[in-house]
Amino acid sequence: MMYIDLFIVVILLLIVIFCFRRFSSFVYAFAIIDIFLRILNFVQNNVPVPELQALIGKYFPDSIEAIIMAYTNGIIETIILWAYVIIYAIFLGYIVRIFIHKKK
Repeated sequence: MMYIDLFIVVILLLIVIFCFRRFSSFVYAFAIIDIFLRILNFVQNNVPVPELQALIGKYFPDSIEAIIMAYTNGIIETIILWAYVIIYAIFLGYIVRIFIHKKK
């Protein structure tokens, strides 16, 4: 049960990679999963329902960054966190491009 959070995220990302096979789909899925986990974390911390808090706390990690920091350390952690930031920078580029094109 210790690696359930890592297992869930890896399975979701593998499904996206095998179904869509495009790098942009991976980036979007990565961001969607991370944002979803962060929203769940917010709900867990701000909704005073103990059963909901326990459910979210048991089955969902805080974010992909939290998973990286929980299962790695040292230089490997630093490299993976930089990859995480680069993926988010690419995601930001995709979002800005969509925003600019829709503005016209």
